[in-house]
Amino acid sequence: MASFTAIDFETATGYAHSACAVGIVTVEEGVITEEYHTLIQPPDNEYWYRNVMVHGIKPVETIEMPTFDVLFPEIRQRLFGRTVVAHNEAFDRNVLIKTMRYYGLYYDELELADRWECTCRIYRAKGYKPANLKACSDRHGIVLNHHEALSDARACAKLYLLHNGQVKLF
Repeated sequence: MASFTAIDFETATGYAHSACAVGIVTVEEGVITEEYHTLIQPPDNEYWYRNVMVHGIKPVETIEMPTFDVLFPEIRQRLFGRTVVAHNEAFDRNVLIKTMRYYGLYYDELELADRWECTCRIYRAKGYKPANLKACSDRHGIVLNHHEALSDARACAKLYLLHNGQVKLF
C-alpha cells in the first residue's frame, strides 16, 4: 500500500518564489489521512493579473496571511522524508525550492528525492492526451476545482493511487 504526500502550489507571479497557496494531502497505506491548505502572503504581496485569472486568489486575500517562512514548520512536518507526488512535479518542486531559498531555508533539510513522482508524466506514459490534471481527473470521475491548491493536490493523490491500483471508486 502506498504512503506518500501529494502537493500543489499556486503562485502570485511568474516568479517561482511567489507561492500564494499550498495544498498538501497525506496518504498512509493507500488512505488519505490528512489534508492541509493555506494561503501564503507572497513577497510584497505582489500579484500578476495573469496569475489571478488562473487561480482567483487576490492580494486582499493574502495581505493578512503569514509569509512562507512562518508557515514552513507546518509544511515541513508534512513533507519531511516523504515520497512526494505532484501533477507537474518540476513546477511544484521548483516553487518549493525557490521559495525556501528566498526565505533562507534549506531544501536539503527536507530529505526529499531529487525528483518527485509526477502523475502528469505517469499518465502521459500511459498514452493520455492531454495528460493535464483536469483531463485526467475528468477521465476518472475525480471531482476537481482546478487551480485550488487543495483540490489539485487531492486529485493528484487519487490519480497516483489509481496508478498503483489501490483505488477504484471515490
